[in-house]
Amino acid sequence: MHRRRFIATSAGLVAAAAAPPMRARAADARVMRFVPQANLTSLDPIWTTAAVTSNHGYYVFDTLYGLDNDLRVQPQMAEGHTVSDDGLVWQIRLREGLRWHDGEKVLARDCAASLARWSKRDTFGQSLAARVEEWGAADDRTIRIRLNKPFPLMLAALAKTSSHTPFMMPERLAATDPFKQVTEMVGSGPYRFLADEYVSGSRAAYAKFAAYVPRQEAAERTAGGKVAHFDRIEWHIIPDAATAAGALQTGEVDWWDQIHPDLAPVLQRNRDVKIAVNDPAGYIGTLRFNCLHAPFNKAAIRHAILHAASQEDYMRAVTANEEELFRTCYSVWPCGTPYANETGAEPLKGKRDLERARKMLNDAGYNGERVVIINPSDMPSMSPFGLVTADLLKRLGMNVELVETDWGSVVQRRGSRAPVDQGGWSIFHTWWPSLTVYTPAVNPTLRGQGERGWFGWYENARVEALAAEWLDAPDDASRAAIAEKIQVESFKEAPIVPLGQFFMRTAYRANLTGFLQGAAPYPWNVRRA
Repeated sequence: MHRRRFIATSAGLVAAAAAPPMRARAADARVMRFVPQANLTSLDPIWTTAAVTSNHGYYVFDTLYGLDNDLRVQPQMAEGHTVSDDGLVWQIRLREGLRWHDGEKVLARDCAASLARWSKRDTFGQSLAARVEEWGAADDRTIRIRLNKPFPLMLAALAKTSSHTPFMMPERLAATDPFKQVTEMVGSGPYRFLADEYVSGSRAAYAKFAAYVPRQEAAERTAGGKVAHFDRIEWHIIPDAATAAGALQTGEVDWWDQIHPDLAPVLQRNRDVKIAVNDPAGYIGTLRFNCLHAPFNKAAIRHAILHAASQEDYMRAVTANEEELFRTCYSVWPCGTPYANETGAEPLKGKRDLERARKMLNDAGYNGERVVIINPSDMPSMSPFGLVTADLLKRLGMNVELVETDWGSVVQRRGSRAPVDQGGWSIFHTWWPSLTVYTPAVNPTLRGQGERGWFGWYENARVEALAAEWLDAPDDASRAAIAEKIQVESFKEAPIVPLGQFFMRTAYRANLTGFLQGAAPYPWNVRRA
């Protein structure tokens, strides 16, 4: 049977079998049931860049600043700020009435400690931290940041979204080593995490935080009034796509974060379900090399893979051949964003020549080293990438081992710096919302920070110098020229292979409204009609 027809039929059977009683659904009108993109295995959004953990973080934690629909920075927990004439002292005033979920007041020293911890893990935060003399507090409501050199992009850093969002937490938690996970989920966001109901692999639950006081402005992305319209939100972990589709059709769940592309036709036929592209800016697929160990500690070997990889193969695999859901993008910067261009992209463009790539591998000294690809079998928006790469590398004559596990296990293993024979890895794949990796300040995959940097630990002093230059550039034209130099260097050294740009769809019950723009499934503003 054809794969798409089989999955669709399975979804229909599950839908028929799983329909909950109408009375139970009506009684739960104040509860929303949500199916996340993957299992929630890690709870600390500062410790990991996993998107599912970041999405969880938006329920529990709040930020000093947010972004509106035009990507302009707006105050969130902050009431406002002042900057000294020399640009070296920033004072951020907290708005009144902020409370932690344990009932304690939010204090400036809590936020200062939170910023200090965040800055040790985030790429943008590390750039900021290099100029910070003190993360401190002038009084209980005023955060004071003293710099050794002006940092014009301060607000952009504090309003950063998606991976490693600068979430605020109590000082006692923010004092945790940033390379270890915090032990409690206590924030000041619109929902409280119900720790006693959390079962990894099964469910998580959140309750409306009664003491949360939303801002009065209209909600847009991560800015404005974060109004919680549900008393309770439950996350149901459903790895099987057909089961998730069936549960959505019958009303057993209300919202499925990322639908399997094969199941779109059956969902579209259900008048009680709506489908939408969840982020019109799209996502960038990425192949990440481990630059610490053979064989990919050699740029020439990474470059050979860059010459062999076909973006179209990856994009067709992840979108089930739906051409309207993808495009090739021969740039290290997301297409449709200011720095996207094809300068230096010749290795990624044109007809793929596997024979030439085999010769490049041989000339670079590939000697049969085992290549371990870690791949999440439970994420249809990511799993096809690993399958395509494993097939490609085998055709190139490489010694390939494809290790397929759940996404949580991939997240854990990718943090290992050990060689493959000691539990390490060689390649993993991921994707990024386009608007989270479109500048040198926020794109961790291109930065050359070595062991201080993102998984893969690529080191490149020239890129780091260019990134520092970009931060101080006087105008947009200068910044664009620097970003182009980083692109040329990135195509030369190949810390990643850009796999193309694609668009994911979300699905929800037709009686839900109020969804906001953005890559994350923000829970505020969503309500039943």
